[in-house]
Amino acid sequence: MKEKVKKEKKENKTSKFVEIIKKKWLINGTKTFILIAVIIAIFILINLGMQKLELTPIDFSQEKLYTLTDESKDRVKNIDKDVNVYFIGYTDDNTNLDLAKQYKKVNEKINVEAVDINNRPDLATKYGIESGTEGIIVECGDKSKVLTENDLVTYDTSTYETISIAEEKLTSAIISVTSNKVPKVYFLEGYSEFSLNGNMNYLNMYLANEINEIETLNILSTGKIPEDCDTLVITTPSKDFDDVATNSIIDYINSGKNILWLNAAVTKQVDMPNVNKILSLYGVNPFNIGIIRETDSSKMVSDSPDLIIPEIKDTTVTKDLHNTTGVIFVNATKINIDTDKLEELKVDQTDLLVTSEDSYFRTNFNNQSSSATEDEEKGTFVVGTQLDKTIKEENEETGEKAIVSKLIIYGENYFISDYQLSQNSQYGAIQLAYNKDLPLNSISYLVDREEDITARKNTGTITYTATEEQDTIIRVVIFVVPVLIIIAGVVIWQIRRRKK
Repeated sequence: MKEKVKKEKKENKTSKFVEIIKKKWLINGTKTFILIAVIIAIFILINLGMQKLELTPIDFSQEKLYTLTDESKDRVKNIDKDVNVYFIGYTDDNTNLDLAKQYKKVNEKINVEAVDINNRPDLATKYGIESGTEGIIVECGDKSKVLTENDLVTYDTSTYETISIAEEKLTSAIISVTSNKVPKVYFLEGYSEFSLNGNMNYLNMYLANEINEIETLNILSTGKIPEDCDTLVITTPSKDFDDVATNSIIDYINSGKNILWLNAAVTKQVDMPNVNKILSLYGVNPFNIGIIRETDSSKMVSDSPDLIIPEIKDTTVTKDLHNTTGVIFVNATKINIDTDKLEELKVDQTDLLVTSEDSYFRTNFNNQSSSATEDEEKGTFVVGTQLDKTIKEENEETGEKAIVSKLIIYGENYFISDYQLSQNSQYGAIQLAYNKDLPLNSISYLVDREEDITARKNTGTITYTATEEQDTIIRVVIFVVPVLIIIAGVVIWQIRRRKK
């Protein structure tokens, strides 16, 4: 009964308020427009208040493109240095600026703001920024990194989509300027058709997004591998190493440094004694001519036996990729390990990727059959493995630590290249955007940054940029249409009232 009385009182108050509005305000035309102006003012004030509060936007996108991932939050939350992120020439409604402001909610040390360069001559002088230009400056003390709008996106040449990599770039820049050391990764050049700046641009870009400095290395010019090299990347050798490169790589291994080796399938016999000499230090036998093909439909892409989906083992390198959709290898080759020699070589093996037991190894490329012949090798093949070679044992008496050289090797190279992998399957071109986590996590492990081993956000999306005409239409819809609706409502009410 009491609740009913309270409800009636509440309804009466509401009715009285509505009546007051009708009688006191809507009858008088001037007061009506004043009421409309008040409503609009309240609307504007609410919007301004929401902007001041800098609330995290509600993200309805499937991949949560406009909110920080837990990985980024974990990587910046413990930063104890003051970081300034200046968005030069950006407006407050920019989506990348909204994204960046979320870092401050994770860590108060990170300050993010939109800046008019005309009001900050100190920044203009320090970074050489001219009026009217856009740029993002991430600075911490004497360290700084400058990003452009183009740095925050890349493009899928097969679908013509714009892919946002804003979060990866911003997080990387923040970590980079606050880190005491940035790992150095060198790509060996001069012996392979795979080039970092040629047909591996996507990998180059993604590596730059991580906390790495990337360089190419011509050993014939330097005479050795630089001492600051944390990881050496060797891509499919198409010719043998010369003695200078061979001796330099052996010295590098004996110093306890690490290698990522990518090797596409061998289609013709090439004599490479020096290449095989280096691989034999880890117990890896020469590669055979041939490719791996699958017969298990769940382990191939679009019924293409040469596009295989290897099983990902649960290891330190692949822990966040284990039990995921995995990676796609095209014309992969098997990695031959001389297991009998591993103990003698002081090498420990950890398999990372293997094929199904229904796969087979084809050596006759003229055979177009999808099934294996009697003379073809069948079974599970290793297509990715980690080999840890102990160079020097740990000495507890002297306190000397063990010296270990690590090799991660994959029997594929096209999977992280810019090449179009298949003309026949619906996947047309399988870009590195699908496979990127495997090489990035491998390098993170080899440069001793296990915290960077993760499953990264898939940021593929089509970015919509409104033209000036479209922008005008949008603003009319947002601001003018509601006002017209209010006015129309008032006019209709007045007409009906007079008819009475």
